[in-house]
Amino acid sequence: MHTHNPHNHHAHEHGHGHQEHQHGHHHHHDHGFSREGNKKGLISALIITTLFMLIEFFGGLFTKSLALLADSGHMLSDASSLALSLVAMWFATRPPSQDKTYGFYRFEILAALFNGVTLFVIAGFIMKEAYGRFFDPPTIASGSMMIIAVIGLMANVLSAWSLMKKGDVKENVNLRSAYLHVLGDALGSVGAIVAGLLMMLFDWYIADPIISVVVALLILKSAWGIIQQTIHILMEGVPTSFNINEVKRTLEGIDGVINVHDLHVWTITSGVNSLSCHILIEDKKNTQEVLQDAIYKIEKKFNIKHSTIQIEKSMLKHAEFEI
Repeated sequence: MHTHNPHNHHAHEHGHGHQEHQHGHHHHHDHGFSREGNKKGLISALIITTLFMLIEFFGGLFTKSLALLADSGHMLSDASSLALSLVAMWFATRPPSQDKTYGFYRFEILAALFNGVTLFVIAGFIMKEAYGRFFDPPTIASGSMMIIAVIGLMANVLSAWSLMKKGDVKENVNLRSAYLHVLGDALGSVGAIVAGLLMMLFDWYIADPIISVVVALLILKSAWGIIQQTIHILMEGVPTSFNINEVKRTLEGIDGVINVHDLHVWTITSGVNSLSCHILIEDKKNTQEVLQDAIYKIEKKFNIKHSTIQIEKSMLKHAEFEI
């Protein structure tokens, strides 16, 4: 007998798709974050980042500094990640359709994956250019370069602050990846400032390509983290904060439950997890009571609001799932 918890579907119904999204999925974090807050944080961070990316890019061309260009490349990756996060949020609020019953939630994960891959490409370009400069470092207008780098740093701090203040950087993979980008960026700007100082004081023009490579490595590190996380979600991996055995133990601890099998927990998009399982119970037990208990425990303890649970008694026979 297939049973659903009728309360689960608040966010999956056409009627109040949009309304619910603002309060639906994030009211369990107790930080008072909402999708609206996430959106506001992202928009302000995006505007700041895009402006300063352009300043750093043209500044890098003007001062001939690769460290500035590298940092603007980092900011471009930032701006694109923020823009993708926004597009993803907009997609996620679209109601489910006949052929996409989960709606467009997963777009957020695809956006993050695309983002991670782009970062790899940018880092590659920076390293290639830095390699050429190691042997013949060009003279760089270090004073102007430092001024621009300081402005860049201020921009990053501002973006990070607006994301922290308005958004949920702990729980939401999308926002978190944007936030980590901005922090990595700030390090890049600090690097450019240090390189500028070294060139100004000691004429060490080789500092420029060295710092650029450090920035490229920072970019690679954040990219790798994002790629790993998104692939795990796309492979329907168990959410990292979950222990599947604990879920099983909790369900098997319910009075009258003989065993739990065919148990799956997966992530639809950051902060939205799903569970499905079969529960074999004693014949004399009331199926609805056990089901209600199971739904309640899963929501209370693991914060999963979308669970599909099949309750079985000894008479029922069905093929096992071959995994």
